[in-house]
Amino acid sequence: MAVPDRMDEQLRALGLVEAQRKAEALFAEVETRGLVAPGAGEREVSDRIRDLANEMFGTTKHWHKRIVRSGPNTVFPYRDNPPDRVIGEDDIAFADFGPIFEEYEADFGRTFVFGDDPAKHRLRDDLVTVFAAGREAFRADPYITGRRLYAEVEQHAVKSGWTLGGWHAGHLVGEFPHEDVDGAKAESYITPDNAHPIRRTDRAGWRCHWILEIHLVDERNGFGGFHEQLLDLA
Repeated sequence: MAVPDRMDEQLRALGLVEAQRKAEALFAEVETRGLVAPGAGEREVSDRIRDLANEMFGTTKHWHKRIVRSGPNTVFPYRDNPPDRVIGEDDIAFADFGPIFEEYEADFGRTFVFGDDPAKHRLRDDLVTVFAAGREAFRADPYITGRRLYAEVEQHAVKSGWTLGGWHAGHLVGEFPHEDVDGAKAESYITPDNAHPIRRTDRAGWRCHWILEIHLVDERNGFGGFHEQLLDLA
């Protein structure tokens, strides 16, 4: 297989940025239409967002399972499958979707708060702050490893008064299915087990591109929130 040249890399990066742009537009429309709302079940909301992605972009495939979680279900990590739950009037919920646009994977997550609970609103706002801190740590260190970036994100989460949920804080993203390139290995994730530099090429010679995902949990009150998007491409 030929080593990708500069033009190949630029086109690939543009494809991933465009996929995220469409995911952002999708979630903006989700909010405009109030698709995530009290009284709706999580699966119902997931199906609403799925159908909207098809309506807006003709998207029928998602590279990972579609996730909508609310209330106590928001503390569970990705791999768990808590029972379906109806979103409450004074609740917190998040959506995590991996739509495929053309051949490129997007991965996008946002949190929604209903009611006036100040702790839920603060957690939602801190998701953006911790994400920004993680991105800044990445940009500041050209040799940063997955291990180091995870530690930076965890440090900012704790400083904000939350626990970092899950065993990783992000992963590779690319053409579907990106798992065929590097597989489910530690070096494919932002995790304490990844001592490899984030800035590197994969086994096929392509530059690695990353999703940064922030899952914050309020252990005392039993809720969490989620925020994710591209780390290295703006």
